[in-house]
Amino acid sequence: MNEYGVVTEAKTIRMERLLPGPIERVWDYLTDSKKRGKWFATGKMELHPGGRVEFFFHHADLSAEKTPPEKHKDKAKGVSVHGTITACEPPSLLSFNFGDHGEVTFELTPKGKDVLLVLTHRDLADRKMMVSVSSGWHSHLAILIDVLNGDEPRPFWTTVTKMEAEYEKRIPAA
Repeated sequence: MNEYGVVTEAKTIRMERLLPGPIERVWDYLTDSKKRGKWFATGKMELHPGGRVEFFFHHADLSAEKTPPEKHKDKAKGVSVHGTITACEPPSLLSFNFGDHGEVTFELTPKGKDVLLVLTHRDLADRKMMVSVSSGWHSHLAILIDVLNGDEPRPFWTTVTKMEAEYEKRIPAA
C-alpha cells in the first residue's frame, strides 16, 4: 500500500489507508456529521442516490493548530461545499459529487479487524487542483487515522503545507 495518493488516470487520484475497524465504525466516521467533523467536515448527508450532501469545513476544529498559513487565510472562517450522493451501499461504498470539484468515492473492505479504505477522486479540473486535493485528502485521512486510534490529531495546516510540496513533486505535469 502506497503512503501517498497516486494518479491512476487523467484527472484522477487514488489513496488507500488501512484503518482500525470494524467496518461499521469507519462507515459512521464517513457518514455521521459529528464524527466526520472530527477529521473532515460537518454537514448533512442524505444516504441514498440523489440525496443531498452539505459539507462545512472548519479546519480549526480538526487539530490544536488553529491558524492557517497565508496561502489558505481565505478558509479561516470555513468553507461550504454542496453535492449529491451518486452511490450508497452501506457500509462498503459511498460516492458523491463534490461541488464542481469532481466525484469522490470511498470503498471499504474488511481486512481482519481492520478496514481497507480506498478513496478515489475523479474529474479534477487540472494539475493544480490535483495537487490541492491530494494534499487535502492526505491530511484529512491522516487525522482520521489519529482519531480512530484515539491519538491527538496531528496539526492540520502544517500537514497540508508539507503535503502540498510533496504532491507538487509527485504529480506529473500534463
